[in-house]
Amino acid sequence: MKKLIIVSIIAMATLSCQSLPQRQTENLFNGRDLTGWHVDVPKMDNDPEVKSPFIVRNGLLVSLGKPNGHLISDAVYQNYRLEVQYRFAGKPGNCGVLVHASAPRALYGMFPKSIEVQMFHKNAGDFWCIVEDISVPNMEQRRGPKEEWGIIEGKKRRILNLTDDSEKPVGEWNTMVIECLNNSIMVWVNDDLVNHGFDCTAEKGRIALQAEGSEVEFRKVQLTPITEFSGGD
Repeated sequence: MKKLIIVSIIAMATLSCQSLPQRQTENLFNGRDLTGWHVDVPKMDNDPEVKSPFIVRNGLLVSLGKPNGHLISDAVYQNYRLEVQYRFAGKPGNCGVLVHASAPRALYGMFPKSIEVQMFHKNAGDFWCIVEDISVPNMEQRRGPKEEWGIIEGKKRRILNLTDDSEKPVGEWNTMVIECLNNSIMVWVNDDLVNHGFDCTAEKGRIALQAEGSEVEFRKVQLTPITEFSGGD
């Protein structure tokens, strides 16, 4: 009888575990269209002739760079590993991945409230504070005089990365990994740790890709829930 009870308990526990939702990796870009995203481009508001700078071409998500704006996820995310594979196919330029994005057009009538992880060529991994804030070691060395720090227009919002030597030559694919866990953010570029911030003023939000003057191709935008930092591998 005891054996039967034990077997029944084990079976029930197994069934219970199987019924729990599993943590799975999600491809935020499906390779076909922009399902799961919406475009926020101010110049499109009142001019139907203005076309979106975000397209799908040959299975790649492409930011054409102009007009300036953002491609924003419909869903809100928290505690995740985001892997983005990107390249400047023609000439080097500017772009970025925004995490913890919330209120739209909170800065300069363009940028959503967020923390930007910079992709600007040879500056990949810089943080830009966009009406949210974050701390790093050696703050004054990497952000400038403390009295000039801020999160709005006219303030020092840029926090330099740890290395500018991690990107591949223009035309080759880069892999950027961003891990957001509680109020910390870690960033790797091609397996190099390029930034680590803590005490972030946001812990969740949408994800956004920029159109900021340069054409950029993305072949992977993949998200995995996490409960601890993975080390970027």
